[in-house]
Amino acid sequence: MNETDPDAEIDDLQTELCILQSHLERLIARIRQNDAKLCQFQSLETQLLSLNSLRELVEYVLDDTRTVFELDCVTLALVDPNGKLQQFMQEDGLGLDSLKELILLDSDRTLTQLFGKAFRPYLGAFDSRHGTLFPYSSPPTNIALLPLVRRGELLGALNLGSHDPDRFIIGMATDFLDRLRAILSICLENTLNFELLRRTSFIDTLTGVNNRRFFEQRLGEELGLAQRRNEPIACLFLDIDHFKTVNDTYGHQTGDLVLAEVAAQIRSQLRSNDVLARYGGEEFVALLSTADERRALEVAERIRKRIESSKIVDHNEQPISVTLSIGVSEYTPTPSSALTETDKQRFLELADQALYHAKRAGRNRVHSGGAYPALHEKWVASQS
Repeated sequence: MNETDPDAEIDDLQTELCILQSHLERLIARIRQNDAKLCQFQSLETQLLSLNSLRELVEYVLDDTRTVFELDCVTLALVDPNGKLQQFMQEDGLGLDSLKELILLDSDRTLTQLFGKAFRPYLGAFDSRHGTLFPYSSPPTNIALLPLVRRGELLGALNLGSHDPDRFIIGMATDFLDRLRAILSICLENTLNFELLRRTSFIDTLTGVNNRRFFEQRLGEELGLAQRRNEPIACLFLDIDHFKTVNDTYGHQTGDLVLAEVAAQIRSQLRSNDVLARYGGEEFVALLSTADERRALEVAERIRKRIESSKIVDHNEQPISVTLSIGVSEYTPTPSSALTETDKQRFLELADQALYHAKRAGRNRVHSGGAYPALHEKWVASQS
């Protein structure tokens, strides 16, 4: 009859307890890790739902999704057949040329070929079919492609990439990913609707450029950005010379045609990220980012010559010639001093006064009001 060694049984029990404790500690650590990730995901989700502009949505998705999911790369593809999305983001100052993680597609053909009619996500290895969605010289090894769909319409795709070959595999649990793509699809649809509504209320229907309300909102944003980057910004006030004579001679319908054509000609001479608005009547205003007085004068003179050389044909095929008077000013930022309403007002006043001098001097000319050196003027005011 074999006798059991009590000490050996105790040792075996202690070994099993140590193994169980090790498993339990790993399980607790995994639970805590998942809990932390869940909190991060919930924070990401909450932030996505609070964003109002397409630019904010794009920047947040590309930056924070990579951080939350600990990925090597994230790209966002958006279907943009008529170029509206590109226009919206450029008008909001998003540098598309340097943002290779954002892919704008002129149709949904590429994405439909990847996802099929059922719009199924793809998880697995990267291959040549996915090159458009990962424009890198060294693309990720393993990817997850998440179609963004609302009301049966394919809006785009969120594309996650990792160099870990086992990060995304067929059959893995995708609760977080499914929820993310659902939330992002809703946010994208809502943001696009908001952008369309916002621009409808900020567009001058006659000329097709922004209206004064939009300009006054963007003025503070653009000056604030110039202040933070310590870069100059310029303002142009542009006024059609003798516009009342055009209305009196040819009629208001022709006057409207002249306004629309002049606005289009001015717009053609500006960069996509410059701000142009109809300020009132026959007067327009433009903000030129990262432009000093010299650069602004060059742009203003180019616009003046373009309008002077243009022949606008009215509804009766009759050519009409018009000219512009333009006032210029520059805002020189002072990072050590906070931007004030007075700064904004003086910046505009300099350009407005310069326009007045251009008209007094004979019209069809450019005049500069100089730069607004905020720090110097505040110092002068403090001494008075």
